[in-house]
Amino acid sequence: MLRSVHRWPGLVFAGLLLVLSLSGAMLSVYPTIERLGVPQAVTELSVADLATRVAARHPGLEEIRRAPSGRITAWWFEAGTPGSAVIDPATGADAGSPDPLPGELWLTNLHRSLFLGDTGRWVMAMGAAAMALLTLSGAALVARRMGGWRHWFGRTRGPWPGRVHVEIARFAVGGLLLSSLTALWMTASTFSLLPDEGNDPAAATASAGLAPLEPAQVPLFGETPVSALHALSFPSPQDPSDVFTLTTTGGTALIDPGNGAVLSSAAPTGWQRASEIVVMLHTGQGAAVLGLILGAMALSVPALAVTGLVQWLRTRGSGPRLPGNVAAGTAETILLVASEGGTSWGFARTLRDALAARGQSVHAAALSQFDPARYRKAKRVVILAATYGEGASPAAARGVLERIRALKTPPTAPLAILGFGDRAFPEFCAYAEDLAQAAKAIGWAELIPMGTVNRQSPQDFAGWGRDLGAALGLDLELAHLPEVPAGETLRLIARRDYGAEVQAPAAILRFALPDRSLWQRLGGQGFARFEAGDLLGVLPEGSDLPRFYSLASGARDGFVEICVRRQPGGLCSGQLTDLALGETVTAFLRRNKDFHAGHARAPLILIGAGAGIAPLAGFIRANRRRPMHLWFGARTPESDFLYQEELEHWVAEGQLRTLAPAFSRAGRREHVQDRLKREGGTVTQLLATGAQVMVCGGREMAEGVRGVLSEMLAASGQSLEALKAEGRYAEDIF
Repeated sequence: MLRSVHRWPGLVFAGLLLVLSLSGAMLSVYPTIERLGVPQAVTELSVADLATRVAARHPGLEEIRRAPSGRITAWWFEAGTPGSAVIDPATGADAGSPDPLPGELWLTNLHRSLFLGDTGRWVMAMGAAAMALLTLSGAALVARRMGGWRHWFGRTRGPWPGRVHVEIARFAVGGLLLSSLTALWMTASTFSLLPDEGNDPAAATASAGLAPLEPAQVPLFGETPVSALHALSFPSPQDPSDVFTLTTTGGTALIDPGNGAVLSSAAPTGWQRASEIVVMLHTGQGAAVLGLILGAMALSVPALAVTGLVQWLRTRGSGPRLPGNVAAGTAETILLVASEGGTSWGFARTLRDALAARGQSVHAAALSQFDPARYRKAKRVVILAATYGEGASPAAARGVLERIRALKTPPTAPLAILGFGDRAFPEFCAYAEDLAQAAKAIGWAELIPMGTVNRQSPQDFAGWGRDLGAALGLDLELAHLPEVPAGETLRLIARRDYGAEVQAPAAILRFALPDRSLWQRLGGQGFARFEAGDLLGVLPEGSDLPRFYSLASGARDGFVEICVRRQPGGLCSGQLTDLALGETVTAFLRRNKDFHAGHARAPLILIGAGAGIAPLAGFIRANRRRPMHLWFGARTPESDFLYQEELEHWVAEGQLRTLAPAFSRAGRREHVQDRLKREGGTVTQLLATGAQVMVCGGREMAEGVRGVLSEMLAASGQSLEALKAEGRYAEDIF
């Protein structure tokens, strides 16, 4: 039993463990490089001395941070331009770029999440759990082999793979267990499964009418050595009530800039201190030598994998088989599915069941598994393809189009393609059309002309099925019943209404977050994990077709919030805008990972109109340090300036740098794209500093914004296509 517990996690997670160990070993070198390569603070230097030196060179100083390695970084905003640099504490001069060392960011993203976001974090957590299980079970096996724990360091005997495996394990077991357990702790902390959030000082405001003191005049700054500093934030010059925020090893304090008094303070919790120690033990930040030792131990994993694999090869095993499918090599019909949200798979099941009921052998798989060499007995290939965004493939099918174009000879089995989309969008079934054109270009025979399904219409699907049946000589009636996604009940707890004065009713609706089980929290399922920009699917009464609304909140906000504009004759929008407090709707979540603000430091240009403000407001609400700039379109400031109070508050708090509303029926009477063009100098300057652009709203607005931005970019020899290729332009249009 113990051998099975040790063997199978190693075999299943071998590749993941190799990625974890090798990337971790390489990352272990960076803390040492950073510590050796940055200026260190001089002995007895105080925070007051440091702040004075840096502020003298950068009057627009906003924040100073000290890393565990001792590296000091400053951020400032001068002449409308943000800046940052590593600081030489002896002089306050810029000593280099604060950007990560070459390869560090790439390796970190690989090590933490395999570049897959939260899903990747859970995968890597599974790898860490497998590592812990392997280490503990391996240690028990070593002890058993050596005749007990007392003989742990005894002489090994037996075939060489086993001997080498044991010798390496005895060297590395402590480091591997420490690394895996600290990784699990950090994952639990990331997903708020541990109570490790720090105590925040009580809110406080600066004394009115007092001129700000220089850093050297603040007593606490003079008493605090730089060696204890974590971060120092300066009050905003535009906000007379703002205060200094000093965070050290002893906690956080809010300090009145007018008289230097400590207004409030809070010490870190025990959980927070424990988490800081765990991060240090896992990353080596602040303990470079320990990091190098753990990195060396991580390098043992490839050797353990090889020696363990040699032993496993003496056993026999069998590969898994796809349940409910005929094998790809023997099936007559190959059914391939490209789906973004999963609904196309429901149609695929209906088609597969109908063909199987008429004696056909069917192999169904994701389009990503496309491989003509495997379809030895196929008489036909059927592709059901949804279109994502602006004519793109679903994420799971990326690269398939290029693989088809690269085929030197077409498959012998003829092809039938069915596209899924929404005719309200200009790129209706564009990905399916691209597939059809690529197939035609290589000479792939067509079984029937490409069909389309508009908004998941069972009637469209049934009509295409009859055409397919006629080509196959079958009476094929596809009676598809849409699969209603499993939703949860959301209760309305607050609402704000707008737009009645201009006959365009809209509402900001806030729902209570449903109860989340421990299993949902661990798996990030349902409403346990979501961000602003994700989509809320609402199932209106009397319909099986969900409508989607961009979320203006994340799970950490503790509520679910959307903006809804009532559409003439709109079933769902009508029901939502008629909801009274306490009433409920049935809804579910759909991830929208391509429309998340992320955690970059580059400026973020947000552009929206009407209800399209929802995710943009969510981005600003969650923002803590990124420069964000909003251009927003509405009819009049009195009728439908959505989130006006919050936006003005976020400007005051520094979460939003620019608030530029455009009103089509008041003032200049301009649309958001008009104001964007009028303030082209500011926009161009932001784009030149690497700003990202995110647009949300109606199609006409988005088209106008694209035109304005294209003109701006063309003037500097750039293009919107290049911006998209760099991942700096994203849209969520409706």
